[in-house]
Amino acid sequence: MLIEKIGISAGLVWSQLQNGELNVKVIKKSTKLNEKDLNLALGWLAREGKIRFNEIEGELFVALA
Repeated sequence: MLIEKIGISAGLVWSQLQNGELNVKVIKKSTKLNEKDLNLALGWLAREGKIRFNEIEGELFVALA
């Protein structure tokens, strides 16, 4: 069941990123995912090559690849 939950969380993150690059803090707030679930979702999407990361002034941003 954990893999299914990660997939659902990844879908939430993916939906938020449809409008462009977002700060990880914004993604966390808008999806209402806890830190663990957000990190698992980001890892899932990164492993599939669907997102890219960008660090600006110490802040982590995520966008669709």
